Amino acid sequence: MWEHEQLVVRTGKRSGMTTMVALHSTAAGPAVGGCRMKRYDQITDAVTDVLRLSKAMTLKCEAAGIPHGGAKSVIVADRPLTPQLRRDVLLDHADLINSFDGAYRAGPDVGTGPDDMLVLRELTPHAYCLPEEHGGTGSSSGPTARGVLAALKAASHHVFGTDDLAGKKVVISGFGSVGELIARSLEGAEVVVSDVDASRRTAEFGWAEPDQAYEVEADVLVPAAVGGVLSPETVARLNVKLVVGPANNQLTDDGVADLLEERGIVWVPDHVASAGGVIYTLAREDDGADHQTALRRVDRIEETVRELLA
Repeated sequence: MWEHEQLVVRTGKRSGMTTMVALHSTAAGPAVGGCRMKRYDQITDAVTDVLRLSKAMTLKCEAAGIPHGGAKSVIVADRPLTPQLRRDVLLDHADLINSFDGAYRAGPDVGTGPDDMLVLRELTPHAYCLPEEHGGTGSSSGPTARGVLAALKAASHHVFGTDDLAGKKVVISGFGSVGELIARSLEGAEVVVSDVDASRRTAEFGWAEPDQAYEVEADVLVPAAVGGVLSPETVARLNVKLVVGPANNQLTDDGVADLLEERGIVWVPDHVASAGGVIYTLAREDDGADHQTALRRVDRIEETVRELLA
């Protein structure tokens, strides 16, 4: 059943590359969501991704009490990106964003960052998270990680009877910018990390190969990479009591939540745990809040998770 207000797919006039925007809902206000740039095996895979991600953004904004709807955009990186080609496709994407007349406002996502938002801003005012030296809030990795830690605190209290994960074993699948910040904040915990990029391996933490990360016997699993990682097959292999992480669209379908429940595994929905970045960005860039005020809004995720699990 079609749930979205719009899906627009274009071939960029400068780059010849495919870009798309899925606008899920503007019922609560202009839709917000990140711009993802990655390779897909098929265009249909990109369309599926952008539709799922945009719906998740609506849920994320609703759970966080943000007066916005959800959207997402994708740039299909179907060839190696030279600096000029990257700039061209970003300008093509800015044209597409502009066509929504402010109904969609973009930020960084997988494969893009503040410098890319600066390029978008050349042609559209509807881009968040510019570099700080250009008046934006920069990377949202810090607030996103902070929100996950707030969710972990509440969920840990629910499952283990304590807010503190010291002495617990935590597996972080995806050791990128957010995963690393989470790992370094878990003082006293035994942390095992995993990443498809083997160069991310460090002696500071334990290591699990990506195909084995979901089998490690531990207390907590933190999915921090791409989505679609919790399938019926994966859930059957899990050896944890709690799953909390920032990866979007963690379940391959909604029925996987029932499988987690059957196994007695508590799962905090990703659209709740991963909301720190959008909460912080909109507090600063839309509401004019200062840094500390915006962080306090992020910290409310702990209260949201406590209420959710109760």
